Amino acid sequence: MTASPRASAADQHPSRRSIGSAISPAEFRSLFRGHPSGVAVITASGPGGPVALTASSVSSVSADPPLLVFSVSAISSATPTILAADSVVVHLLDADDIDLARLGATSGVDRFADAQSWAPLPTGEPVFRGVRAWVRGAVVSRMDAGGSTIIAAHAVQAHIARDADSRAGGDALVFHNRTWHRLGEHSRVGEASAHRPHAAASTVRSERP
Repeated sequence: MTASPRASAADQHPSRRSIGSAISPAEFRSLFRGHPSGVAVITASGPGGPVALTASSVSSVSADPPLLVFSVSAISSATPTILAADSVVVHLLDADDIDLARLGATSGVDRFADAQSWAPLPTGEPVFRGVRAWVRGAVVSRMDAGGSTIIAAHAVQAHIARDADSRAGGDALVFHNRTWHRLGEHSRVGEASAHRPHAAASTVRSERP
C-alpha cells in the first residue's frame, strides 16, 4: 500500500484550507478599496541595517495589556528584517507626515539616506523625527496569513508630538481608494458615539488595493 504524501505546513495552515466557494481577489480588493484606514510607518533594525515600510494595517487590540497588530507582505524588501526583529517602532502619522508615508511606500529608494531625518533609539530601532506619534513594541506573536504575516506587539515605549485632542493636533492621514486623504474638522459628519468601534486589522502598505 502506498502512503499518501503528507501536506506541507503551508497547506495545513488555516488560511490555506479548502473552504469551498470564495469571492474573487478582484471583488475582495474592491471591498477594502472603499474602507479607509490610518497610515503608519513600521521600522526595525537588523544585521543589514534599518528598514522601513508604510502600512495601512495597524490596529489597537487591547489597552490593558497594550497590544497592537499589523501585517507585512512577503513581497516587501523590509519584511525579512521586520519578521526577524524582537521589537519594532510603529510611527502613527498625520497629514503633516505625508512625505514620510510616501517614502515608506516607494520601492527601490534608500529610506534612511537623510541622516538628519531619523535617529536610533538606545535599543537600536530607528525613529523618524517629527512624526505625530510613535510607539516601540516588543513582538509577542506572528501568524502567517496568505501572502502576509500578522504581527502582534506589546507597547513598551511611546511618544506623542501632536495629540489629536489638542489644538496642536494635525489633520488625520488616511488611505482610501488607492490614495491619501486628509481628515479634519471639514470632514466631520456627526458627533462621536459613546462607544468606540472594535479594533480590527486591515491590509498592508502599498500592496493594499
